[in-house]
Amino acid sequence: MTRVRKIDLPIHSQLWSRVGPHDFVDCYTVAADMPPRRAAEIITSFPGWAQFLLLIRRWVTTPFGLSNDGPEGKDKVGIFPVEIDTEGELIAGFNDRHLDFRVSVLRQGGQVSLATWVHPHNIGGQLYLRMILPFHIMIARDALARVNAAD
Repeated sequence: MTRVRKIDLPIHSQLWSRVGPHDFVDCYTVAADMPPRRAAEIITSFPGWAQFLLLIRRWVTTPFGLSNDGPEGKDKVGIFPVEIDTEGELIAGFNDRHLDFRVSVLRQGGQVSLATWVHPHNIGGQLYLRMILPFHIMIARDALARVNAAD
């Protein structure tokens, strides 16, 4: 049985350098022992139901000028430009009009963790975050279950 657990962001994560007092941060973990890049590739390889949710997001957000494919970048996982890639952690993401966000994939002690940091710029970013949060949680938990199954 796959057990995805919610945890605090590990203290050694480089994501901490971004966290401010009103930012959103969550983190989930699962038993797995694979490099962060491999886990990130699995995480960003969305299943059909999640791709459908992203398609709906595209329809809703395009009129507001929000990014749907992420910025250009030489090194990406999914649509996310990679910012940090070490043996223990990969951080990817980008800044958009309504918010900045990064995801961190960490490997430590037989666990792979997926953390998300979001810094809303305005009320639009705060509303967007509230609206997508239930879907974010489903996608994050499913992604880590797939990491566990692939290990």
